[in-house]
Amino acid sequence: MYETYGLLRLNGWHAASDGATRTVTSPVTEQPVGAVPAATPADIDATLAAARTGLAQWREVPAWTRARILRRTADLMRERVDDIARLISTETGKPLAESRGETNSAADQFEWYGEEAKRIYGRIIPGRNGDERLSVIHQPVGICLSLSAWNFPALLPARKIAAALAAGCAIIARPASEAPGATLAIGQALIDAGVAPGAIGILTGDAGLISETLIDSPSVRKVSLTGSVPVGKHLLGLAANGVKRVSMELGGHAPVIVHADADPVAAARKVAGAKYRNTGQVCISPSRFYVHRSIQPQFEAAFVEVARSLVVGDGLRDGVTMGPMIRRRAFDSALALIEDARTRGARLLTGGRRPAGANTGHFLEPTVLTDVPDDASIMHEEPFAPVAPIAGFTDLGEVLERANSTPFGLASYVFTNNAELAARTAEGLEAGMVGVNETLLALAEAPFGGVKESGFGREGGSEGIMDYLDTKYVRHRLSIEGAR
Repeated sequence: MYETYGLLRLNGWHAASDGATRTVTSPVTEQPVGAVPAATPADIDATLAAARTGLAQWREVPAWTRARILRRTADLMRERVDDIARLISTETGKPLAESRGETNSAADQFEWYGEEAKRIYGRIIPGRNGDERLSVIHQPVGICLSLSAWNFPALLPARKIAAALAAGCAIIARPASEAPGATLAIGQALIDAGVAPGAIGILTGDAGLISETLIDSPSVRKVSLTGSVPVGKHLLGLAANGVKRVSMELGGHAPVIVHADADPVAAARKVAGAKYRNTGQVCISPSRFYVHRSIQPQFEAAFVEVARSLVVGDGLRDGVTMGPMIRRRAFDSALALIEDARTRGARLLTGGRRPAGANTGHFLEPTVLTDVPDDASIMHEEPFAPVAPIAGFTDLGEVLERANSTPFGLASYVFTNNAELAARTAEGLEAGMVGVNETLLALAEAPFGGVKESGFGREGGSEGIMDYLDTKYVRHRLSIEGAR
């Protein structure tokens, strides 16, 4: 499946120097779908040398030219959407419709950041003296490292690659081992669009070897990770040794607060659709549902209706609306969270098991639990699974305290038609993003990121490019004569 790709450096594809490969396995069939090179230390060094060459060239490319290349990359990705989507669905099992949507969203990143390349504004500060000029300029931070997860294998690396290239940086991407195909396809689109050789490198293989070697290199000045909290903490420690610029988009456990005045059926349908997207394997997935007790029964009934309407199976098949979990360990963990909640008093409304007839693959029925107590593990551990725990509430202060009780702070959601209640709830939630009567938060034009242990830094929006720029202040005395 990856025959035309390899390790990317200087706009060429290469096998590993020792010929070694790593197998990619389907979560649907539990069988191999292909193999990618396993980079050796020599391959990593060669890619880093190529990035140094690429940085020297790319940072000198005018912003308008960079913009045209990134826009062309977006156009090529949209032209190739069906091929890229099939790669994603083969690797992850997600429905083709979701994979096409993700590919188009990834293309949006290149279009957006192409425009942002032309808007890296500095400023002039009035000087204290007539013979001096004070200015602030922004320059590319240098070589960057992109480390991304498997759940959105096109969108997550696109956010990093597009922003870095727009800023004039070179970037080395290490895609997730479970789903490398989309990153490889992005690399090819960039080559075809005319990116400078070495400005983009891609390494597949051992995550620890690649990340630790590159973070240890003084040539790498910026690290961007989308991944788990434990991995983020580990990489932060490594980056600290070289005082690297770091942005971290880590785990989440998004609370949903549905107030008494909200339409319980409409709210349930909207959040259930978001919950089961990508089989619940989404960092901003609604994952704890606090519903006002006066509308809880109607909300639950509508939620269960959505869950039971989903068709679970291979995302490459017509009619399938929810695919498998990515690996067996995640499937087993989800079952353990369900059992823990039930032993603590929660009631199972639907799901909670492998679908009938699914003898292979990591499939789990869309699951709904209710009356889930706060001490259940699923209320403070990120489930990353198609499991929805519902609990009732009556008081705003009480539910905000419960919603803010985890170390996570990525996304959160509020449903109400009361403007004051919406504002008070949104402002009271400890999260980097809040959706009010909306669950679609990830837009190229808006900043994406969290607080607390969910990380720091932002991807997307005008803010996203700043993590790839150094700020330089210049005080220019027009003449040495007469200087004091």
